[in-house]
Amino acid sequence: MAEFNNVRSVTEVPEGDDAKRSLHHRMFLEPQDKKRSMKALVVKQAKKTCSCTSAKVKDCVFSFFPVLQWLPKYKLREYLLGDIMSGVIVGVLLVPQSIAYSLLAGQEPIYGLYTSFFASIIYFLFGTSRHISVGIFGVICLMMGQVVDREVQRAGYDLEPDALSVLTDTAANVNTTVLPVNQTSQKLLCDKSCYAITVGATMTFIAGVYQVAMGFFQVGFVSVYLSDSLLSGFVTGASFTILTSQAKYLLGLNIPRSSGIGSLIATWINIFRNIHKTNICDLITSFLCFLVLIPTKELNEHFKSRLKAPIPVELVVIVAATLASHFGNLRETYGSSVAGRIPTGFLPPRPPDWNLIPNVALDAIPIAIIGFAITVSLSEMFAKKHGYSVKANQEMYAIGFCNIIPSFFHCFTTSAALAKTLVKESTGCRTQMSGMVTSLVILLVLLVIAPLFYSLQKCVLAVITIVNLRGALRKFKDLPKMWHLSRVDTVIWLVTMAASALISTEIGLLVGVCFSMLCVIFRTQRPEAPLLGWVAESETYESLSAYKNLQTKPGIVVFRFEAPLYYINKECFKSTLYKQTGVNPVWVKAEKKKAAKRMLREKEVDSGGNQTTISMDFVSEPLGFHTIVIDCCAIQFLDTAGIRTLKEVCKDYREIDVQVLLAQCNPSVRSSLIRGEFFKEGEDHLLFHSVHQAVDFALGAQEHSGTSASK
Repeated sequence: MAEFNNVRSVTEVPEGDDAKRSLHHRMFLEPQDKKRSMKALVVKQAKKTCSCTSAKVKDCVFSFFPVLQWLPKYKLREYLLGDIMSGVIVGVLLVPQSIAYSLLAGQEPIYGLYTSFFASIIYFLFGTSRHISVGIFGVICLMMGQVVDREVQRAGYDLEPDALSVLTDTAANVNTTVLPVNQTSQKLLCDKSCYAITVGATMTFIAGVYQVAMGFFQVGFVSVYLSDSLLSGFVTGASFTILTSQAKYLLGLNIPRSSGIGSLIATWINIFRNIHKTNICDLITSFLCFLVLIPTKELNEHFKSRLKAPIPVELVVIVAATLASHFGNLRETYGSSVAGRIPTGFLPPRPPDWNLIPNVALDAIPIAIIGFAITVSLSEMFAKKHGYSVKANQEMYAIGFCNIIPSFFHCFTTSAALAKTLVKESTGCRTQMSGMVTSLVILLVLLVIAPLFYSLQKCVLAVITIVNLRGALRKFKDLPKMWHLSRVDTVIWLVTMAASALISTEIGLLVGVCFSMLCVIFRTQRPEAPLLGWVAESETYESLSAYKNLQTKPGIVVFRFEAPLYYINKECFKSTLYKQTGVNPVWVKAEKKKAAKRMLREKEVDSGGNQTTISMDFVSEPLGFHTIVIDCCAIQFLDTAGIRTLKEVCKDYREIDVQVLLAQCNPSVRSSLIRGEFFKEGEDHLLFHSVHQAVDFALGAQEHSGTSASK
C-alpha cells in the first residue's frame, strides 16, 4: 500500500463461500508517477522562460500586439463596409454619451471626448475581441466622480464659484502661485476643472497599472468571485446612485454633490430642501427630452431586427437642444446651466500627479477590478457567440493600457460597455477596424464641431445619462424568473443592489463579494445528505427523498454527503448521519455502559432476575442494520478535520458492531485518506469504487458470517 495505491473494489471472499461470491476480486490501481522535485520544476520553468529564440520573440510580439495577427489577413471586400457602418454609428452615439458621462465623472465635456478617442485606438492595438466597444462606462464614471469630488473638496475648491474666481484673478494679478487650503497647497493657475482631471488621470493611471499587474501575474481568477448575479446587482444599485446624482441637473439645482456612505439618501434630502429653487426652464427642457428619447429608444429596441441602424436620437436631441438654447438665450434669460466652452484640438500631454497617488491608490482597486471583470466577461460572451477565442490575460493588458496611456492625455478610466457593444455587433462589425472609424468620428468632433456645443444645457446631458440606465433598472422585471431559477442568486442580487445604492458603490461591491462567499460557505455548511435506494435491475443508487419506487437492501444503509468534508461542516456531517440512520453510536455505547453497571449492581444486591432480563434484552436489542455505506462521490476534498471525523465515525460504529464502507471516492480523497492513515493494516477493503460493489460486499460478508455462526 505504500508502493501502490492498492484500492480494492471488494476483498476476496474466504474459501468455502458459494461460487456466486467468487466474482468478487481485487482491483489494484497503480497511480501515475508524480515528479515531486521542486528544484527540477523550477529549473525547467526557468529554462523555458529565459530561453530566447527568434520564433519565441515573434510569438511574444504577436501575442502582445494581436493587431499584427489579424490585420494582414483583413478581408477588405468582406469586412470593410460593415466595419465602417458600425464605426460611424457607434461614434455618433458615443459623442453625446461622452459629453454626458463627463458630468458623471466630475469632468469637463472635452475630457470625455478625449477618453473615447484614445480608448478606441489603444484597444485596436492590444485587444483580442473583435466586437466589444471600449470607452466610457457609467458605473465606473460614477465611482471616479465620487473620488474626484472628494479630492477637489479636500484641495479647497469647494468654495463658491464667485469667490473662487475672485481669488484666481487676484492671484493672477499679483503673480501668486500657491494658496494653502485644507491640508493641500494648490496652484491657482490650475482651476477646479484642471485639478479634477488631474485627479481623474492619476486615478486612471493607477487603475491601469493594477490591471496590467493582474495580467502579468495572471490573477484574472479574481473575476470569478464576481458572479453574474453580483455584477448585475452592483450595476443596478449603482444606477440608482447615477440617477440620483443627475437629478439636480434635471431641476436646475445648484447643490453640492454628496459622497461617502449614504450619499444617495443625503442627495435626495438636499434636493427636497432646495426644491423651491427649481429652474423651470431646465425642468421643461428635461421633460421634453424624456418625451422624445424614451419612446424613440423603445422603438429602436422593438424594431432592431428590421432597422439597418438605430436612430441616433441622442445626437438629434443634442443638436436641437443646443440650437434652442443658443437662439433662445436660455442661459442669459432663465439662468440655465450650460456645458460652456469646449475647446478644439488636443491639450499637450501631462503626466499624472505622483503626489496624489497615496490619496487615490485604494480607490482605484475596485475600479480596476470592475473594469477588467466587465471587459473580460463581455469579450468571452461575444467570442463564444461568434465562434472565436479571446485571451483573458491579454484583455487585462489591453484594458490596462487603455487606462495607462490615455492618463497622460487628460483622460479618465474606461472599460467595455454592453450597450455600445450590442449596437456595434448589430450594425455589422467584423473586426476592431470599426473602433478606428469610431475614433475618426470623435476626432472630427474634437477638431471642428466641439465648440458648437457651448450653449447645450446640462439638463439635456443628464436626461441622456438617465435614459441609458433603462437596461439596468429593467432587471427588476427578471426577479421572479431569477427567484424561480435560484433563490440564492436572487438574494445575492438584492443584497448587492441594496448595499451599492444605500451605502456606497465601493462598499456595495465588497458586501456583494463577501455575501456571495458566505452563501457558498453556508451551502457547504449544511448540504443535502440523503439516504439512497437501489434502482431495480441496475447498479444505480439514488435519493430516497427525491424518487419513488427505490428499494433498500436489508441491513444496509446507504448515505450520501453532497459537499466537501472539512472543518466547517464536520459536525453537520456527523449529526446528519446519526439522524438519517436513527442511531447515534455514542449514545448507544453510553446506554450499554449504563445497562452493564445496573446489571452489576443488581447482581451484587441479588435483587432477582426480572430486571436483569430487561437490561440484557436492551443490551442485545438489534439496531436494524449492520453496515453503513457512505457514498463519497460529492465529497471533492477532505481536510485534517474531515479525515479525523471519518475516523471517529468508523470507530464509533465499529464499537457497536456496525461496519462503515466508503464508496466512489475521487483520487484526491483517496490520497488524503492514505496520507491521513485512515486505514489500518488490512483494512483497505473498506474503500470501493461504486456503491453497488460496496453493497454486494456487505451482503456477501453478512452471508458468510451467518454461515460461520450456524456451523
